[in-house]
Amino acid sequence: MNPSDTSRYVRLRVDLVLEVPDAGALTGAALEHIDADEFMPDEERGHAESAVREDESEALAYLVDPTDLVAEIPGVELVQASWSSEPVEYDPESLEWDLGEEDGDFDREPGSA
Repeated sequence: MNPSDTSRYVRLRVDLVLEVPDAGALTGAALEHIDADEFMPDEERGHAESAVREDESEALAYLVDPTDLVAEIPGVELVQASWSSEPVEYDPESLEWDLGEEDGDFDREPGSA
């Protein structure tokens, strides 16, 4: 690949921490989503339902599709995507979670330089 080819590609990294105050609502929505998926094989459906009942992060993974973030953006084509969801210990006071210092100033308005 020459430099002009590689400059056409952009890696977008998004890291979200979500609070789940209503695990039952999240799990229920994920189970409904799985039930409505007409293309999911029955064997996979059983495994998915079990995983969703045991772990809120699994439920979230069945409901969130990050490819939706870029699907309607003009001039771009999704080439590759992967994502995962896992439970984490979150302390907003911890330096580990201070994303502003590592990745830039997040007090700016979206789209501003």
